[in-house]
Amino acid sequence: MAYCRRNGCLTACFKIILFVALVFSCCHTGFAAEKTPLKPQALSPFTNEEERNISIYKKLSPTVVNITSTSITMDAFYNAIPQQGTGSGVFISPDGYIITNAHVVEDSRSLEVTLLNGKTYKATLIGLDINTDTALIKVTDPATRFPVIPLGDSDQLQVGQTVFAIGNPFGLKSTMTIGIISSLGRQLKAENGRTMDHIIQTDAAINPGNSGGPLIDSRGRLIGINSAIFSPSGANAGIGFSIPVNTANRVAQNLKQYGRVIRPFLGVAMHLEINPFLAQALNLPSNRGLLVARVVKDSPADKAGIRGGTQLVRAGNRVLVLGGDILTHIDNQPIVSTDQFLNMLESKRVGDRVTLSLIRNHQPLKIAVILEERPVQPQE
Repeated sequence: MAYCRRNGCLTACFKIILFVALVFSCCHTGFAAEKTPLKPQALSPFTNEEERNISIYKKLSPTVVNITSTSITMDAFYNAIPQQGTGSGVFISPDGYIITNAHVVEDSRSLEVTLLNGKTYKATLIGLDINTDTALIKVTDPATRFPVIPLGDSDQLQVGQTVFAIGNPFGLKSTMTIGIISSLGRQLKAENGRTMDHIIQTDAAINPGNSGGPLIDSRGRLIGINSAIFSPSGANAGIGFSIPVNTANRVAQNLKQYGRVIRPFLGVAMHLEINPFLAQALNLPSNRGLLVARVVKDSPADKAGIRGGTQLVRAGNRVLVLGGDILTHIDNQPIVSTDQFLNMLESKRVGDRVTLSLIRNHQPLKIAVILEERPVQPQE
């Protein structure tokens, strides 16, 4: 019995010691855990919006080039003097095709493009279109592949959306500015006097040297080609204008394929823009539209039966041809000016069928016309 008591006592002592050891172990583990420092989470120094802006710049700035054009001018003694101008452009294909403004490369004798990495390449002019202030040039190096900007859809733009402009203002290469689309559907005069429609207005800073550079949406897509600014001082005043990418790309593809722009042709050679004052003075049956004076022989208008004028009338110092059809609508869109009418025609394609609403002898008519390719030297 004594042995048994001693053995039970030892067992009890062992249990007490084991319990104390477990408690000490747990306390020590907890203490150690409390003393172990937590690793801080890595926090970005930039906001989500800044991260997006940085990403767009890093991705797209290599697609933007600085264009140097050299032209020849004459001094007072008729000596030839080289003169350089600069602008911007953007790659639209990996083999080196670049969209820019027509006024950047017009009259150039030689062209050079400088990339973000400082490399310089010779370029050739493929073609230009003054009516839309769009030009296409190409790097002459056939071996190099170039980064390309993704194309957006300028028909889907909305006032208020964020936009970016990348270019080379005042020769400061690869500069990015940010703003919004301030308005859509603006009109802008081209250098030849033609009115360009559907122009994008933005408050993203655009300055001399930005011409020909890209206007980019927040998803990194090309939506316009920066063309002009409105500024009494000649520098940014918060009003810039861009050619819609759908227009610029359509023109560029024509220039690439044909070296010129393929435009649909109607064949109304002479016309008079009607306004309420003129309508009252000439006793015309419509306050708006175009009074047809002459139709080109064998043109689509001639084949469709549109009639020109038959009577000569002097109005002050002008001689007007009256008696022809008055065009009032094209595909149910009212005609309010000559430029607007020509722009509506150019939005069509060769072979398209359009419906012209007109007034003939005070009677309304509708005539269907199939548009043909505009002649190289049209009489319109």
